[in-house]
Amino acid sequence: MSRIDAIRQRLAILEPLLLEIEDESALHAGHAGARSGGGHFRLTIVADCFSGRNTVARHRMIYDALGELMRTNIHALAIRALTADEAKLSTTRKET
Repeated sequence: MSRIDAIRQRLAILEPLLLEIEDESALHAGHAGARSGGGHFRLTIVADCFSGRNTVARHRMIYDALGELMRTNIHALAIRALTADEAKLSTTRKET
C-alpha cells in the first residue's frame, strides 16, 4: 500500500466529503526528513466533523486519525481542513 493510500485509509474515519493528498516529497530531496524516509505531503480535507472546531482542534483530529504514520511515514504535513460551508465560500471567492 502506498503512503497516500495509507493516509487516505486512516482519514476515512473523519468521513471526508473531499480529500486531496499531494506527495511533495520530491521537492524536499536531501532534507533530513526525506533521508529518514518520511514524506512531505499537502492535505486538503473537507469534513462536517470540523464544524464548530478551531484550526488547532481540526489538526489534532487529523493527527489522531493518522496515528503512527505521523511518526514513521510522514515527516511534514501541510493541512487545509474545512467544513463544507467553508469550502463553498472558498470556491465562491476564487470564482469572483
